Amino acid sequence: MSNDTLQTRDGFKSQWGFILACIGSAVGMGNIWRFPIMVAKWGGLTFLLPYFLIVFLVGNSGVMEEFALGRRAQAGPIGAFGYCTEAKTGNKRIGQLIGIIPIIGSLMLAIGYTVVMSWIFKYAFMSVTGSLYDLGTDMGAIGGTFGGAAPEAENLGDAISMMLGNGIFGIGNGVWLLIGLVVAMIIMAMGVANGIEAANKIMMPVLFGLFVILAVYIAFQPGASEGYKFLFTLDPKGLLSLDVWIYAFGQAFFSLSVAGNGSVIYGSYLPKDENIPSSARRVALFDTMAALLAAFVIIPAIGASGFAMSDVNPGPGLMFVYLVNILNGMPGGRIIGVIFYVAVLFAGLSSIVNLYEAPVATMQEEFKLKRVPAVAVIGVIGAVVALMIQPWTSQWMDVVSIYICPLGAAIAAIMFFVVLPRKQALEEVNRGAKKPVGDWFIYLGYFFIVLCVLALVAGAWKGGIG
Repeated sequence: MSNDTLQTRDGFKSQWGFILACIGSAVGMGNIWRFPIMVAKWGGLTFLLPYFLIVFLVGNSGVMEEFALGRRAQAGPIGAFGYCTEAKTGNKRIGQLIGIIPIIGSLMLAIGYTVVMSWIFKYAFMSVTGSLYDLGTDMGAIGGTFGGAAPEAENLGDAISMMLGNGIFGIGNGVWLLIGLVVAMIIMAMGVANGIEAANKIMMPVLFGLFVILAVYIAFQPGASEGYKFLFTLDPKGLLSLDVWIYAFGQAFFSLSVAGNGSVIYGSYLPKDENIPSSARRVALFDTMAALLAAFVIIPAIGASGFAMSDVNPGPGLMFVYLVNILNGMPGGRIIGVIFYVAVLFAGLSSIVNLYEAPVATMQEEFKLKRVPAVAVIGVIGAVVALMIQPWTSQWMDVVSIYICPLGAAIAAIMFFVVLPRKQALEEVNRGAKKPVGDWFIYLGYFFIVLCVLALVAGAWKGGIG
């Protein structure tokens, strides 16, 4: 890549801007509608101890590696993988072809997330107008409202037929889908520094602040102590359970957004003096803090509601059915509902921007499109496909998360830790670092590759682990 290209390449203006953008990419629905219930299901600290350990391992291997890989090549996955194979064999073409895999994964995940974002935008709007609070605690009305926004089909063919047969906007949540996508595309069209970085500098502090407010409020609700019992449970025998470790691993692995796409492209926007080890650890720390804040909101709220924890499952139903009922039944429930869904809106929006960034950057790098046309092309693709898959969103997301994301993470790790010469790998991760990492980082990288393969196998075996 020429020096002129490097000089004109967009990038983050500050270390905290980069860190907040990466936190935004990691803090998503998995932190909010899955993590709290997994903590409750598998026994509080019994789940959290393995989770913390795996976050530490992945943060010090996969997250660092993807940032360093992107910065080394000054490119997204296609260019970065090509850089690695060229450094090893003199041929970059094979790496470029392999790099298509995580780009496809990122686009597919972004499309599925576009549907999820449509639900979030609708519910945030309903919370502000009061129509969500007006549903009260009538589970029939609450469930029917979400069912109307999220129709279901058995397979992709049935989903497409359902959408076409009802005129696209006659079923599902098409209008809000387009609104959410347009907002995300506007942020992206403004560029990395002026769009993504600037938006996350606002959204992430507000997100954390709102969740702190919610956690404090719910702590004073009668019955909240029942939820805290789940959070602080420790069963030493439970630590011997294979399932506890599998699901803690899956939650940590996917929560940190290591998939060979978004973190690689964000890394490519980093200046050469950025301290990658420090930044990666901060991203892992703040992502974990966000997940814990969500748990300190949702689990005590469920305890205060009188619902049995075993009756609540992770997934959209938690956020768009059970929590609506719980929040509406609380004193001040309308205000609390607004705070909650606005916070969730920021979490979802920051994630979807990250997911779409890899394919947008690919359009710029491979097809030489300027920023706005690249965003427009990817936005149109995202809109068309997302509208059509609405009744099949859950299955669509399962395919991507179970197979494509772990595969992309494994390939990126192999490219950096195995294909790229060790000297170059260590040189890049240590560039700008105050405390350079040693050979242990490479060996931990080998272990991370094994973890990626385990995520793929365990996901297929269990039907999804994160």
